Amino acid sequence: MLYKEWIKTRWFYAVALLTTFALCGYVLLNINRLVSLKGAAHLWEVAMFRDAIFIDMLRYVPLLVGIVAAVVQFVPELVHKRLKLTMHLPRGYVRSVMEMLLFGFGCLALLFCGNLVMLLFGLQTFFADEIVWHIVLTALPWYLAGLSAYILVAWICLEPIWRRRILNILISIACLRVFYMSPAPEAYNRLLPWLAGLVVVSLALPLLSVVRFKEGKE
Repeated sequence: MLYKEWIKTRWFYAVALLTTFALCGYVLLNINRLVSLKGAAHLWEVAMFRDAIFIDMLRYVPLLVGIVAAVVQFVPELVHKRLKLTMHLPRGYVRSVMEMLLFGFGCLALLFCGNLVMLLFGLQTFFADEIVWHIVLTALPWYLAGLSAYILVAWICLEPIWRRRILNILISIACLRVFYMSPAPEAYNRLLPWLAGLVVVSLALPLLSVVRFKEGKE
């Protein structure tokens, strides 16, 4: 099952890896350019007194990656009737779908962790540790939003009832909006454990849609 998912999504993750790392690299190069033009002291002043984080262009990148990852992985299952075949395998269908979800979730988590590690070490070239963590903690909810988007779009794709699918879309938009309600740096620090927990718990949502699919709901 995991090998099948890898064959289906490997090119997407290759492109996502190159694209996201290139964007992180671009952000770091842009900071380096600002240091060359205005000096490191000026950037430290801007970061400390104006709450600048210098990586704003990455705000919606994890969200888009999570959405596309779910579409690439689950839309072919429905278009080519592969999900019905999965239901008839000599193993639990809930287990099979959960393995699919965990595969995509794990790949995205590794990708996003790689992005954050690159930012963490890259920013240490220019800033003190306090400023670096200030920036990384501000970006962390964006990457949680990407993981949440993957799960919610999978939930939408796997839902067999169109009326419920529309409802799922509205609920998903409202849920993802939570991750972007406050633009203030580190605004989500106290909520990060709760948001991470909700992301993990939401893995059960696509399974509910799969159960309805198995029951023949339309």
